Amino acid sequence: MFAREGYALIAASAIIGGALFALGLQFGMADHLIFTALGLMVFGFTLWFFRDPRRTPPPRADGLLLAPADGKVVEIILEHDPLYLKGPARRISIFLSPLNVHVNRSPASGVIEFDQYVPGEYLVAWHPKASEKNERSQLGLMHPTGTPVLFKQIAGAVARRIVYHVTVGDTLKAGERFGIVKFGSRMDILVPPHIPIFAQVGDRVVGGETIMGHLISSDGEA
Repeated sequence: MFAREGYALIAASAIIGGALFALGLQFGMADHLIFTALGLMVFGFTLWFFRDPRRTPPPRADGLLLAPADGKVVEIILEHDPLYLKGPARRISIFLSPLNVHVNRSPASGVIEFDQYVPGEYLVAWHPKASEKNERSQLGLMHPTGTPVLFKQIAGAVARRIVYHVTVGDTLKAGERFGIVKFGSRMDILVPPHIPIFAQVGDRVVGGETIMGHLISSDGEA
């Protein structure tokens, strides 16, 4: 299965591949093989990048904080969030290489209360300032326990196109698909500091399946 956001680019890569094959016919066998190989590489990489595998959230996912994307946890820090939590927050940052699945999934169940798209720069996605300076979407979700969760799609040096399909008032389930960032990128999750976090820096995570933490209200109720 392939991400619908990639259909146009998949079609374009097929056309480019066909053009390279046809161009190769104008030359000798060796050149023809080179052009054909280039065309297959372009088409094959595009298919690989836009793959959209089925994911199964863990049991009782409605009470969990899940990884919103495939990749590597590169940072877990405490900071102040002025956007949605409006106070202290623990930020978990996941870096997606160009080889990772780039479909993004909701880290928690709840209702979208905050939706902001920010055009910006294109620092490398693992740069500490990427979450403040790069092109990004910023989505605030209220969990049924009353716990706010802010998650961000952040474009990297290669990624130049953020796509998401939710807005204020929409309800999401933990692990539900909501968008994609094309090519290398990053995703941040921000939760209140009292939320138990199981993830550690260096962990490899799978979007919609890996448990990052347990969502509870400020009085300790799940």
